[in-house]
Amino acid sequence: MERGRLGRPRTRRGGRRAARGDRRDGRRPVTVGGAIRLPAGVRDYLPRAAARRRAIIERLLGAFEAWGYARIIAPAFEYADVLERGLGGDARRAAVRFVEPQTGEVVALRPDITPQVARMVATRMRDVGGPIRLCYEGAVTRLEAGPRGQRELLQAGVELIGVPSPEGDAEVLGVAAAALASMRVDDVRLDIGHAAIARAALDGVRDPDRHAALVSALAKKDRRGVEDAARGLPAARRAFVAALPRLYGAPEEVLAAARKLPAPAAVRRALATIERVLDLARDRMDGDLHRRVTVDLGDVRGFDYYTGLRFSGYADGVGDAVLRGGRYDELLAAYGHRAPATGFAVDVEAIADTERAAGLAPPPGPPVVAIAAPVARRTVALRVAAALRARGVRAAVDVGAGGPVAALAAYAARIGAAAAVAVDARGGAAVVRAGASRAACTLSAAQVRAAAAGRIDALVEALGFAREGV
Repeated sequence: MERGRLGRPRTRRGGRRAARGDRRDGRRPVTVGGAIRLPAGVRDYLPRAAARRRAIIERLLGAFEAWGYARIIAPAFEYADVLERGLGGDARRAAVRFVEPQTGEVVALRPDITPQVARMVATRMRDVGGPIRLCYEGAVTRLEAGPRGQRELLQAGVELIGVPSPEGDAEVLGVAAAALASMRVDDVRLDIGHAAIARAALDGVRDPDRHAALVSALAKKDRRGVEDAARGLPAARRAFVAALPRLYGAPEEVLAAARKLPAPAAVRRALATIERVLDLARDRMDGDLHRRVTVDLGDVRGFDYYTGLRFSGYADGVGDAVLRGGRYDELLAAYGHRAPATGFAVDVEAIADTERAAGLAPPPGPPVVAIAAPVARRTVALRVAAALRARGVRAAVDVGAGGPVAALAAYAARIGAAAAVAVDARGGAAVVRAGASRAACTLSAAQVRAAAAGRIDALVEALGFAREGV
């Protein structure tokens, strides 16, 4: 859909429209009071925020690759009828759709990357053989805003295809633990449930309103609401359903309590699966994270999508989960290939929130140097920058820039540089640290020429980078 032009377009009579924009077509203006706005639920990431998220993504992908998962890249949009084969009801309703002008086909921006991975495996990798381990990162877009008001979310995740439960579930829990361990905070935990338990609780609730009420009450752990919604069920089933909001906590205690209930056979199989997976996962979790695993048998999230074990990861300071996942053995069949599968996705923004709440700054990247030089010294400045880049130092050159030391130091700090090198008209240079009030040292014209020729040890020492291994 055409968004219209910025500014104040003229009417057909030649006059200007109101500054707040013409609303006769029902569209909101993209400017208010002269300020340019973004659509609700999306945001810009300026350098510091972008650096934080880039570092998070690289840490996550590094953790995934350490477990043998290979990176893939999926398109941002696909034909809606293909993408929606693999989406649950909520995700299908959340998809942003538009008509492709060239074909008239309906296209959807992905609200979830997992169906795309399933499509890739089913149509292009089905003959690979053996377990398939894939990881990814990218943005997903949804019509409705999430817990933090976002409609565009950055994610990184893994998918394990071809390994059934319990071994596959145990491995993915181990990878999830590694993802949580890659975060720079200590207070993290994994919460585990099983889709079969939620389906057993809802089985037999035929009235749509009562079904919705029971799902809502279980999600809120509203005991009174669960009891009200379960009225009319057989006594044994009602007792089982009413107990679910209380079945949360340490695995041994919760599983022991659940086994005492008059539960259907599917629930007993699910309890056995959870116990076996936890036993297998313990050896796959580094540190003591296995001691921070809880079981929540009343979690109904994704009961219509997941086919087995499901789990979430939480961190102190963030109310919503930082990762979610589970088993989805039926998904690949939607694309013509049957295979067991499990995986999870990490909410990068939630991890960024966790780091901010803990007072953690973005991790430093490679050092940056701003090089200022008069026009007459352009060539030498560019060669010095090239030599620094060859040693892994990021270097920006501003020809014609210069000025007092304090101004150069402020400029370096403003652009995120560790220091500025100010080449003077005679070919020498002053090295100015960001935020300093005076030059740290000076370099002779011969030293600058040597740096331009690639011999930059003196410059690296002057910049203070030698101890950083540059």
